[in-house]
Amino acid sequence: MREAHGLTLEAAGERLRDTARRAGLSAPAANFQTLWQHEQGEVYPGPHYRRAYCLLYQATEPELGFRKALPGEEVEHQLTEFRDHVDTTRVRAVVKALQQLLPEPTAERPQGVHQRILDAWRRRHTGGDPNRPSLVLVGGYAGSGKSEFAKFISQLTGWPLLDKDPLTRPLVERLLTELGCDPNDRHSETYRTQVRPLEYQCLMESILVNVECGISTVATAPFISEMTDPAWMRRLTNRCAAYQVDVTPIWLTCDEDSMREYIGFRSAARDAWKLSNWGQYLDGLDLGLRPSVPHLVVDNRYGSAIALTDQARFALGVAHA
Repeated sequence: MREAHGLTLEAAGERLRDTARRAGLSAPAANFQTLWQHEQGEVYPGPHYRRAYCLLYQATEPELGFRKALPGEEVEHQLTEFRDHVDTTRVRAVVKALQQLLPEPTAERPQGVHQRILDAWRRRHTGGDPNRPSLVLVGGYAGSGKSEFAKFISQLTGWPLLDKDPLTRPLVERLLTELGCDPNDRHSETYRTQVRPLEYQCLMESILVNVECGISTVATAPFISEMTDPAWMRRLTNRCAAYQVDVTPIWLTCDEDSMREYIGFRSAARDAWKLSNWGQYLDGLDLGLRPSVPHLVVDNRYGSAIALTDQARFALGVAHA
């Protein structure tokens, strides 16, 4: 692939580093010795190398020989047509009301925010989105790629993203410390019975604030117990339906080796126990587990889905968060 692009090892390394930086990935060293080892199969490239290679050559991992292709990686979708009719009288009435409510622009309050609020309302209520608001739940085991995939959906749609870990981690760590536990504990009985329920309660209450406002939202967490509980999913679906919001569960699957690779790569303190006790941790997982309600499955074995989101981001000029 490199030679087909007319690149020397040194030139390929330079472009690989530049591509990684522009995509928001950790820039690899990408010296010519490392690239040569990758090409000769002496060293298997890590996740950020593989993602950068795919972006540089605009190819998938199977096309670059990193792995075999998975079934169903290429799917075509059609765009939903927008509504043709817009009630202009209603639009003018609402815009007038909003203009009266919002402060007039001044030197201290420039026009930008004032106009953006009005423009956002127009897009939302005058045919900008022909569908009902959606709550997208992105779940899966640690290291499955759910956070990356949820970020991609959020960046693509503009829907707000609620991620359990950054949303609740400071409180979780403080609570565990107050309970006399390791702040990075995510496996003990104390965490499971006294902390985890509150952690998910915080996340769900934040989600429901958006639901009650009719705002499409992307939320990500493992959701292992929640998505597999029919009663829990039914309660959530019914509550959202009361506000005309649809619920779409998305489940990310991943292979054991890739999960360990991703968990190790992110170097989070909360993952230390998993990595130190990998066999015991795996024994507690059911990789065939799926939500108890109709759902979408994203096959991220060998990082296939995340590699494709990288290419979509790159093509759209969307930087990584």
